[in-house]
Amino acid sequence: MISPAEYDRLDGLAQAALVRTGQLTPAELCTAAIARAEAVNPQINAVVHPLYAPAQARAAAGLPAGPFGGVPFLLKDFGAQYAGAPHTSGSRALRHFVPHEDAELVRRWQAAGLNILGKTNTPEFALMGVTEPLLHGPARNPWHLGHTPGGSSGGAAAAVAAGIVPVAGAGDGGGSIRIPAACCGLFGLKPSRGRVPTGPEQGEKWQGAAVEHVVSRSVRDSAALLDATLGPDAGAPYFLPNPARPYLEEVGREPGRLRIAFSLGHPLGSALHPECATAVTEAAKLLESLGHEVEEVPLPFDGRAVASAFLMLYFGETGASIAALAKHLGRPARPRDVEPTTWLLGLLGRTYSAADFAAARHTWNDHARAFGRFHLTHDLLLTPTLATPPVRIGELQPRPLEQKLLTLVNTFGLGGLIRRSGIVEKLAEQSLEKTPYTQVANLTGQPAMSVPLHWTADGLPCGVQFIAKLGAEDVLFRLAGQLEQARPWFDKRPVL
Repeated sequence: MISPAEYDRLDGLAQAALVRTGQLTPAELCTAAIARAEAVNPQINAVVHPLYAPAQARAAAGLPAGPFGGVPFLLKDFGAQYAGAPHTSGSRALRHFVPHEDAELVRRWQAAGLNILGKTNTPEFALMGVTEPLLHGPARNPWHLGHTPGGSSGGAAAAVAAGIVPVAGAGDGGGSIRIPAACCGLFGLKPSRGRVPTGPEQGEKWQGAAVEHVVSRSVRDSAALLDATLGPDAGAPYFLPNPARPYLEEVGREPGRLRIAFSLGHPLGSALHPECATAVTEAAKLLESLGHEVEEVPLPFDGRAVASAFLMLYFGETGASIAALAKHLGRPARPRDVEPTTWLLGLLGRTYSAADFAAARHTWNDHARAFGRFHLTHDLLLTPTLATPPVRIGELQPRPLEQKLLTLVNTFGLGGLIRRSGIVEKLAEQSLEKTPYTQVANLTGQPAMSVPLHWTADGLPCGVQFIAKLGAEDVLFRLAGQLEQARPWFDKRPVL
C-alpha cells in the first residue's frame, strides 16, 4: 500500500510510472485518493459529487494503459459532461440533470488512463471568479480556509492543492483555470482556442472564448494531458496545426533567450495590490537572471474595451443559459430557479440587441490584432494573474441592501431600467476590478498560463500570468519548465 505521505509526493506521471512498473496498482492509488478526500474535503468542500464506488470498480477491473494509467482524477461540475453522473453546473435548476453521453474531452481523459473519482464545486454556470454557489456552499482555499480558492474551477484547484488528486479538470472562459491556479499555488494553462475538443454537443463554448484543460501541481502533468487531448473532433469549427513535438518534451527543453515584456498597469486604472506587484517584479528579476530579455511596458491592450466586450458576452451567454433551462425544467425558468445575481445577469442580457452583441463581438478582432503587433517585438507578456491575493469567502457577495435591490429588480424585470441608470457599468467594473488581467486572452484565443512563483506575507499564493501568441503553448511549457526548476513549488503544501 502507498502511504499518505508517499501519495502526496507524486505527480500524475510519477503515479502512472509506478503502476506501469508494477510497484503500485490503480486500486491502491484509488484507495489513497479516497482516503485523502475523506480526510480533507469536509474542510474545503471541493468534491461535491463523490463517485468513489464506480472508481474503485474501474480500478479493480483495469484501466487503459495510457500515459496516466490508474491516476485518480476529478471533473469540474460544469463543461465536460460525464455520462451517468450529476451535472448541476452549480445550479439548483439542474440539480437532477444527468447526461447520457460523455463529452469528447472526457473520453480522451479516460483513454489516457485517468480514473474519475468525482466532480468538483463550481459557481452557478461558472460565472464567478470565486466558488460560492448556493447549491453546494463555498469551496475553501486549503492555504487559508477563510479565503476563496478562486473560480470558476475553484473546487478543482482546492482539491489538487489539498492533495486529493495530482491534477483535475478545469475550464476557462474568462480566467477560470488561471484564477484558481493563482489562488491555490498551482500551475494552470489555458490552451489556444481550438486546441482541445468541445464536442459532441457544442462546436464552441462562449463564442469560442471558453476552453477546457486542467489545473496541476507539476508543469509536466499539464503538458502530457494536453498531448493526450489535443486535436479537433468531428465537426469542430476551429483547427490548429499540431505542435512540432509533444508538449511533454518541451518541458525540459531550453526556452532560449525570450523577449518578455511585463506590466504593472491595472487594466481598469485601479490600484494593484502590493503583493501582486511584488510577484511580477520578482518574476521579472528571475527571468533576467535566467538570461531572458525583460522590459517594462504599458499594457498592450485597452483594458476598459476588453472589459466592455467581455461583459457583453457575460450578459448574453447568461441570458442564453437561463433560457436553455426550459428544456430541463419543462417550463420557462423563473427567478427562484437560479441565484439572484445570475437572474439579473440574464435580465441584462435581454436588454441588449443583437446588433449590440455583434458590435462587441467585432472588437475581439481589434484586441487580437493589437496582440499580433505586440508579438512582433515580444514573445510573451507578463502580468499579475490577479490584482489582489485571494479574497475572503463572501467578500464579493452582494451586501444586504444590494440583495434587496436584486430582489426588487428581478421581481419586476427592471433590467432595462438598471442598465439605463449606469449602475451596471459601475457594478461590472467593481466585479472585474480584482480579476482584470485574464479575460483578454479568452477574447483573442491566445494561450496563457498562471505560474505559482510568489506567496504573500500571510502565506497565500499569488500567481503571475504569461500570455503567448496564438498556438504557442510550446513556448509557455518551455518557460514554465525552466521556472519550475529555478523556483520549485511542488513541495510547497498547505497544512490542513
